[in-house]
Amino acid sequence: MLAPKQKSQHAFHLAGIIPVAGQPLDFNFDWSDCLMPLAPNYTAVERSVIECAYAGCETIWIVCNDDVSPLIRHRIGEYVYDPIWYGRVFDPRPSESRKTIPIYYVPIHPKDRDKRDCLGWSVLHGAVTAFKIGAKISKWLTPNKYYVSFPYGVYEPELIRGYRKDISSQNPFYLSYEGNTIVDGEYLGFTFTGKDYVRFRRVIRSEGTGMWDGSELIDGKYATKKLPIEKRYSARHFSLDKIFNCAILEDAVVGELPWYHNVDSWEGYCAFIGSTHRGRIIRPTEFLIKYREFNPIGEDNETD
Repeated sequence: MLAPKQKSQHAFHLAGIIPVAGQPLDFNFDWSDCLMPLAPNYTAVERSVIECAYAGCETIWIVCNDDVSPLIRHRIGEYVYDPIWYGRVFDPRPSESRKTIPIYYVPIHPKDRDKRDCLGWSVLHGAVTAFKIGAKISKWLTPNKYYVSFPYGVYEPELIRGYRKDISSQNPFYLSYEGNTIVDGEYLGFTFTGKDYVRFRRVIRSEGTGMWDGSELIDGKYATKKLPIEKRYSARHFSLDKIFNCAILEDAVVGELPWYHNVDSWEGYCAFIGSTHRGRIIRPTEFLIKYREFNPIGEDNETD
């Protein structure tokens, strides 16, 4: 999967990826871990959607399986508004200048479930799905770059607005906190291209195990011995730093965050709730994010 060459600055397509599908965390609730509340009426996945909107994404792809996507879709809907283009003061017709950002829900392929469906694989699966669907429609819709926002990393999404031009440029972009980035396994936003995708995918394919032990082969092709159950499909437990450790930070734009909380565990979640930063995370106005659906193009009339 290679992104097409940039044709013009106005034709640059930035796709937002929000990985949800992966190994469950230790919250053990009946709903998805990404629906943990960060503020009144404001969940972790909704914060990621707003972050992608501030980053300048033209589309947002939430990677979640069919068992949790109905509830997530009920919270978010089918699109959000771009906060930069919403309510422009000096625009004579601000309602006509608003830009909508479509949201798509992508399930993990059945052949990858319980085999390599870690959180990092959700990032790669969302990117390749966005690329394939865009390429089938038009070459102008194929993403040039991907921006990843994790629901389990908490920081102010409004801070991304200052890096909007850097995110939609040819240079890579990484968020950092105290010198740590996605390379260190932190849930911090970053961008990658098609060439980076190939490099990340190679880690899962080369270092992940399957069902069979490849050390003993017949005729150099056929395996005869199965791996122990605890060693099969090791890629489903790969951490973020193992997959994205090969990211190249040279010539990259690094945005340093003033504060950041990791909420992928109950202890980290309680630390955020008990911190002074909790008041900085509030639900945006309903004009930006609430349940909305696109008008249907055509429907059959149920008549006799």
